[in-house]
Amino acid sequence: MNPTYFIPILVLFIIIFIMKREEEIAIVMLIKKKFSKEAGQMKELATRFIGKECIIYTFNSQQLDGKVAEVTNGALVLVRKDGGEEAINLDFVFRIREYPKKKNGKKKDIVLD
Repeated sequence: MNPTYFIPILVLFIIIFIMKREEEIAIVMLIKKKFSKEAGQMKELATRFIGKECIIYTFNSQQLDGKVAEVTNGALVLVRKDGGEEAINLDFVFRIREYPKKKNGKKKDIVLD
């Protein structure tokens, strides 16, 4: 048996392990957030962004952008650029950011975080 067959399989297992570990960390953070005072605070903070173009960061390393339409109990309604609407569970949101603008007031083309 050639050992070069085992290297890609080993790399694949390492990648799967890292992905599962990130999911476990996100679940633990979600549970901690759920039982803390911060759960109600995110709703209050999200209401500040109603009607603004925002970038929303979630626990699963996803970035969503669009205009915040409304904030209800535990959910946020986001209107995307293509006209579609998306409901986001506030328990999975850890950061909301207003879309950055250039000096002349136009939206930036590239946002690096």
